[in-house]
Parts: sequence; structure tokens; C-alpha cells
Amino acid sequence: MATAADAISAAESKPAAKARPKFLRQYELIDKVKSYDPTADEDLLNRAYVYAMRMHGSQTRASGDPYFAHPIEVAGILTDYRLDTATIVTALLHDVIEDTPVTRADIDQLFGPLIGELVEGVTKLSRLELQAEHTRQAENLRKFILAISRDVRVLMVKLADRLHNMRTLEFIPRQEKRERIARETLDIYAPLARSIGCHRICTELEELAFTHLNKVARDAIVRRLEVLRAEQSSTVAVVSGEISAKLEAAGIKSRVFGREKHPYSIWRKLQRKSIGFSQLSDIYAFRVIVESEEACYQALGVIHRAWPMVPERFKDFISTPKRNNYRSLHTTVVGPKGMKIEMQIRTEAMNRVAEDGVAAHWRYKDESYGFDAEAQQAAGGRDPLVNLRHLVQVLEHGGDAEDLVEHAKLEMFLDQVFVFTPKGQLISLPRGAMPLDFAYAVHSDVGDTAVGVKINGELRPLRTPLTNGDVVEVIRGAKAVAHPEWQSLSITGRARSAIRRHMRQTEKDEFIRLGRASIDQTIERAGKTRAEVSLRPALERFTAPTEEELYEAVGRGRISPAQVLEVLFPGLKETEKAAAAARRKIEGGKGARLFVRGGGLTPGVSLHFGTCCNPVPGDRIVGILEPDGGGLTVHAIDCQKLAEYEDRDDLWRDLQWTPEAERNTISQAKLKATIRDAPGVLGQTCTIIGQAGGNIVGMRMHHRQADFFDVDFDIEVRDARHLTNIAAALRACPPVETVERARG
Repeated sequence: MATAADAISAAESKPAAKARPKFLRQYELIDKVKSYDPTADEDLLNRAYVYAMRMHGSQTRASGDPYFAHPIEVAGILTDYRLDTATIVTALLHDVIEDTPVTRADIDQLFGPLIGELVEGVTKLSRLELQAEHTRQAENLRKFILAISRDVRVLMVKLADRLHNMRTLEFIPRQEKRERIARETLDIYAPLARSIGCHRICTELEELAFTHLNKVARDAIVRRLEVLRAEQSSTVAVVSGEISAKLEAAGIKSRVFGREKHPYSIWRKLQRKSIGFSQLSDIYAFRVIVESEEACYQALGVIHRAWPMVPERFKDFISTPKRNNYRSLHTTVVGPKGMKIEMQIRTEAMNRVAEDGVAAHWRYKDESYGFDAEAQQAAGGRDPLVNLRHLVQVLEHGGDAEDLVEHAKLEMFLDQVFVFTPKGQLISLPRGAMPLDFAYAVHSDVGDTAVGVKINGELRPLRTPLTNGDVVEVIRGAKAVAHPEWQSLSITGRARSAIRRHMRQTEKDEFIRLGRASIDQTIERAGKTRAEVSLRPALERFTAPTEEELYEAVGRGRISPAQVLEVLFPGLKETEKAAAAARRKIEGGKGARLFVRGGGLTPGVSLHFGTCCNPVPGDRIVGILEPDGGGLTVHAIDCQKLAEYEDRDDLWRDLQWTPEAERNTISQAKLKATIRDAPGVLGQTCTIIGQAGGNIVGMRMHHRQADFFDVDFDIEVRDARHLTNIAAALRACPPVETVERARG
């Protein structure tokens, strides 16, 4: 049955002049709330509904619909998750402070201080739209996390708000703005939904954002899924039937159904793995729903006795739930007809938590309706906001806008591993975490004074990845220390932000030098000379007390050299502006220090980028001091040539890309593709690369066979993520069998 949100979405897909806008009427909204909470305050809901309509008045949305349809539909989305009256009222009022003359005091007086606090928590995020994108995103995230760490209802309203905005994003006329909103949705809001277990919201946000950010790739995957669905739909039914029959014969009541991976999930897998669409083995998975936790393990035993298990593909998230309280048994077996079958075995209660996360725990308790913390603890044993409180600790460590967003994404995106303190305390960390991540997870003081580690009673290097079940003991020193290379020895935002805090003072001189060099180069590229320029107008415009602080801001990427140039030469010709603002090509030599920093770089040491691995921004990099005095060569961390220097620790230097390299450069990288031989396929692949923003500067065909041929593409890209997107787009193309990044 279509929901009211579906109805409004469908209505808004038509021109406003031809279709009367649809949205939940007052009685419909109240009926939905009363259907799961008969004691809901009907008068409060009525007053909020009418107040929102009256305050938004004649305001309209980009679609031409009345603006008040938006908060009403946001409230409608939240009724699908059975949230309490205060949350529904907050949804109805969430834009009145921002978009109308209403104040927080007005809301407090009319609806009570609780509603006022919730509405203000959502409103604070919307007042920063005019700031620079990276600053605005960071400030939104900063205030948002502080608000939702106190009350998760703020997050639920904001997620529903973003979901409805994404459903109607097509009406925003400027493509640039649509893409910015979609990117922010993928980077911030979908991971936040996942962090509290709201899988349904997370999935829809990802799919809607994917449509606007890479429609070509999504359409290609959808077409492949349609073909696969036609071929395998009967097989899915047969497999579901066989699983059900095996369980029924064992006396286990169950319902079994197959599910198809979503296009964005497939896209992520194509990005992570160098395989083609045809090689993905888990497009379809099967969900087995049973009556009790004990039945989950019984069903697992039946399935493993019936079909051989694929080694290392079993995970028990019932005994050790994920950080967002997700609980289920995962296994992969070689099932009927030799198919690899991925299965998830869970109870109905676990399934609801898996789909709705924290929203699954709104229910009656002691004759009142609201969030049941005790039931949530009994279901998963973990506070759903613990992840967000980790982000609060990241905020407390300070840092600039880029640090905050980067570390928050790390905290939200990564999966988990379970390790123990020597006293048996369970510590949950992201998969791939290392001892410094563990130290900071225990306490910031432990991390600050860490000098070594014992894993399972043995001294081990700090670069050792932790695995499930490890017992970790941190060896501490007398005072806090932090080395530059420690940034590459941690993956959690909490650890990295603390390490950066220690290093910030030592980095300042380096950023000043980078900023000065960047401004000088930009002025020269515009055809001007640095000697004839006074920086005073720039100091006044950017409120920098000294030239050094201006240089530092540019070096850190807070201010772009092009912005400084515009202030110094406001009448600059467009051709000169374009020349100054053009992306620089990353290359070695004198200008290389604009792109690489860290590692104790000293003046006079020449820098080169290794042709053996062609590192691009986004790759983890190290420097090797050439023994023959040939300077410092920059390598990607996975470069095979590094094995030659494995026993020469004195030659290694830990390096990072500068903000200038990450924002304003192009690099040359290589992709190797194996393509099925057919007319026009080479032109098709070149078109895909161009549509993904890559510039082909070289192409070589070789190893031609009867049905396939290999092509080496030399492509100019912005960074490693850009290259990964191009590779994934190629993998989604049916004639392309494999795509791999080539080194050298």
C-alpha cells in the first residue's frame, strides 16, 4: 500500500499547475498517530498542525507546492516509525523559527519548553547555509552532534526532514546545488541514520543521493538488475522454498524470503573490489525470520548441515551486536544448484531493530508512550547514542572544519572489531583499528601517554591491526608524546583528532611556509609579481592580524589563494583569474612542497613522485630518502618497490598531502581494463570515463584474444576517490570484464 509520503512524492513529480498538491490532512495525521498511540494529545497535534500552516502561510517550495506541505510530510514520515507526540509536533514546527518571525520563546509559551528545545535543536543547523561549503558542513555537523547527543529525537526529525527534501530534490533548478545536497546526504545524513540503526532511512537516502550524483552509473546497474531479475526470479523462489522445507522438517517455524541488493550497495562494492558486475556473488541474499534467539542458532545448525558453509563468512552479531544494536546471524553457504547463498537469520524483533534502529523502541511503558530505554538495552545491550557521543569527544579536541568532517565520517562509516582490556572489559572498535585507537577508546589520557603495546601478552608494533578477541595492554610513558607518523597508525576519528591536537603547534611553521608559497605561485600564474603587492587588503578582508596568520590560513586550506588574489587585484581579467585558479598538475621538483608535507622535510631536499606507483591525493603516502643523495621519492603505501627498503627504517619518512593538493590539483593515474570484443565498446568505455570527469591522455591496447582485449588508460583525475568512481563506473558497463588500478 502506498504511504502518504509516496503520494506527496508522486504529486510533486508533476508540474504544480497540472496537479493539485497532496499532503496529509489534519485528521489523517492525527488518525495515524492515534493508531499506535491512542493516548496521544490530540489537541496539541491539532494546534501544531494549524500553527505550522498559518505561520508558513503563502510560502512555496521549489516545486510550486505550499511550503507547509513539507513539515506535514516530515511528520507523516515519522508516524511510519511510530514516534511519540512530541516528536511529531517538533516535525510540524521544525522550520517555523528559521523561516517565519516565530521565536524560541513563542514556541515555549505555546507548546512547552520540551518542544521548544527540540525545535531549536533542529533549527540551529539551517542558519549556516550561506557560509562556505566545507565550513558550513562542519558547523552543521558540530551543532547537530551536540544537539542529538542529548536527545535522539532531534536526529529522527532531521533525518525525516532530509528524506523528504531528497524525495523532492529534482525541483531545485541548479544542478550544482542538487549535487551539493546529495553529497552532504551521502557524507553525513546516511551514515548518521546507519549509526542509530535506521536502515530503511539510510538506504533510501543513499539511493536518492546516488541518483543525483551518478545517474549514468545507477541506470546501468538498474538495467543489469532487471536482466538478472528476469533470469533468476524463479531460482530465488525455489531456493526460498528449499530453505523453508529444511527448517520445517526440523520443526522450526520460519518465514524465508530473498532480497535484492540496492544499486548503491552494488556500486560501493564495485568501488571496493576490482571485479565486474558478473562476478558479484551476493546480488541476492535470503532472510530467515524465526520465533526466538534459540531458534536462530537451531536454524543455523540445520542450514550448515544441509549445505556446506563458505569458510570465513560466518558472523555472529547476536552474541556481539554491532554498535548500532544490529543483531543477526550471517552465513554464506553453497546451496541448491551450486549457488552461493548469503543468509541472515534473526527474530522478528531483531528484524525490526535492523530496519528501524532506535525507532523500534518507541512503545508503551507504565501507561505512557515513548522511548523505552530498558527494552532497547535488553534487545541489544548498547546505548544507540554511544557512537554519537564518541563524536562529541572528537569535537572537544577541537581542530579545523576539514578535520571534524573527516574524523566524523571515519567514526560513522567503519565496521567493528571486538577486543578486551587485561581486566576483561569489552571494547568495540572500527575494523582495521590499531593499538592507538584502542588506547584512546579506553581513555584520552591512556592514548596521550601510550608508547607501546602488548597484544595477547606479546610486545607488538603500534602498526599491528587488532583482531576479534585480542587482549590489548597499553604500555604508557611519563608524559604525552605524539609523532607525525602516528596519524597513519590510527583510523578512528577520536584517536586521529587527539594526535593532531598534539601536533598542531609543530605544524604551524610548515603551514605558514606552504601558504606563502601557494600565494606567491598564484600571483605569478596571474602574471603579477609578489614584490609589488601589499597584503594589507587581504589582512583586512579575512580579519587576519598578521601576514603569518594569513599564510597559515591559506596553508591549512581555510582560505584559497584565488580568494586572496581577488582581494589584491579586484580588476583582474577573466583570463588571468582562470590561469591563477586552474588546477595545478602534481609533479616533482621545486613546486612539489605545495603538495606534500610532514616527515620532517628540510629545505634543499628535492622531492619526486614515484613513477612506480603514481600516487594521487587520497592515497596514503610515504617518502623514501634515496641512499645515493637523489632526494626524497614519494610512494603510495602499497607500492611494491617499498619492499626493497623494508630493513632501512632510517630512510622512511611519513608524509601527507596538503590541502592544496587535495583541493586544487590534477594527477595522472592508470587503469587497466579487460573488455569483451564487440563493435563500439571502446568508444563506450571512453564515453563513461569522460562522463565521470576523467581526461584520457593516453591509451594502449594489447593482448588481443578471440573474445577479449586489454586496454591501459592514462587518465587525469582529481584524487584517488575520483579514480575509484571512474573504475566503478566502468565495472558497471556490461562489456567490461575487469578494471584494476595499474601501478607504474
